[in-house]
Parts: sequence; structure tokens; C-alpha cells
Amino acid sequence: MTETLPLTGERTAPGIWHENYWFARHDAAYRWITAELPIGTGRFLDAGCGEGYGAELLRLAGASSVTGLDYEDTTLRHVRRVYPQVNVARGNLVQTPFADSAFGTVTSLQTIEHLWEQPRFVAECARILVPDGTLVLSTPNRLTFPSGNWYHTRELTPAEFAELLEPHFVITQALGLHHGERLTSWEAQHGSCVDAQLAAGHDQWDDQLAALVRSTTYADFEIRPGDLDESLDLLLVARPNG
Repeated sequence: MTETLPLTGERTAPGIWHENYWFARHDAAYRWITAELPIGTGRFLDAGCGEGYGAELLRLAGASSVTGLDYEDTTLRHVRRVYPQVNVARGNLVQTPFADSAFGTVTSLQTIEHLWEQPRFVAECARILVPDGTLVLSTPNRLTFPSGNWYHTRELTPAEFAELLEPHFVITQALGLHHGERLTSWEAQHGSCVDAQLAAGHDQWDDQLAALVRSTTYADFEIRPGDLDESLDLLLVARPNG
């Protein structure tokens, strides 16, 4: 059994069958980054690294140095044990412990919605990126995401997300994450798989839903431009405008 962190509602993790849909949905964004963006040999920061699987994917894709930043000591101890080749640092995302222009790429996926000081975090990302660096942020789309997650301080629409970055960044790609063909076909017959998962505890799921959740992988999601208002999650790629 893969060691993993306990679920708190604030993060997802691999190796927990009933969490598999959400893990795969997060995993899809990291997989898009490693497939579509030049990894090169620069320094990467995964800001709000959580369990650490995303930082490890970036490292395996060829990044010469990957640092995972998080605030919680328990989380960082886990990352050190499970992903020993990922560097770790403890710090506040709006006041990081890094020098100016410390990283070539900063990723922060499904994190900004947890922050009280979102504009300050965006400014901090601009500070620690090299002038021609790359920022990749993702967040749930407030227009489609189920309400009620009390860990989220502010969820964003596509327009609000873009507006948040504009003082410090030029957006080069605006993308949405959607269900792929298999999940769309299942929902055409059974209804929303997200609503079904949230409607009852996993011990009460019927066999069809349980089988779908167990079998979901990152390949069941598509990340593409267009239809942002209908997307499940939003993903922006940007460069500093200074």
C-alpha cells in the first residue's frame, strides 16, 4: 500500500480508492504540464505542493531541481519520506523564503482558492520568477464547482481568474479541464458523477459509481482552450509582464 497523507478535505492524495476521481482530476493538470510545456533544466517550484505527487511528476519529466513549498510540517515530512529527490521548503505562499528571480517555473495547482490574500500571492509569484519565467496556476471554476467547500476562501470565475493575474502577468494560455468521452458517456446515462459522489458517503455508493471512481485516471479528462465557462477547472499559463 502506497503511503499517503490522511484526507482533510483540503487536499487530495493517491492511493485512496474513493478519492480517485479527484486525484485523477488534479493529476491531469500536472500531466498536461509535463506533456505540453518545455520542462528543460531550470528550477521549478510547486507552491502548495501538498502530498507531493505533482512535484515528483515534474522531477520525473526532467526538471533538474524541483522544490515543494508548503506550510504544514506533517505534509513536508511526508514529502521527504515518499519523494526524497524533491526539495522541500516550509513557508507562507504570500511571503515565500526565496530570493528574487529564484525559479524558472512556478506551478500552483488547486491552491489559490484556499488563500485569503490571492493578489499578494500572484505578486509573490512574479517576484520569485525569472523575467522570462513561466507561471502555471489552476483552480476550480466557480461557475461549475459545487458550493460548500469551507476550505476555499474565494473561488474564481474565468474572468476573475484572468483579472487576478493581469497586474503582474501576461496570460499566454487560458484552458479549461473537462470530462473526456468515457466520463461524459457515463453521465449521459447516470447523471453527474460529481453530484453522485457528494450526495452520499462512499460506503453508500452503488456498484456502478464505485467502479467508475476506482477506474478513473488522468486520461479521462481533457484540457483545452475554449468553453471556459463550462469547464470544471481553470488553468492559466502566464509570463511576468515586467
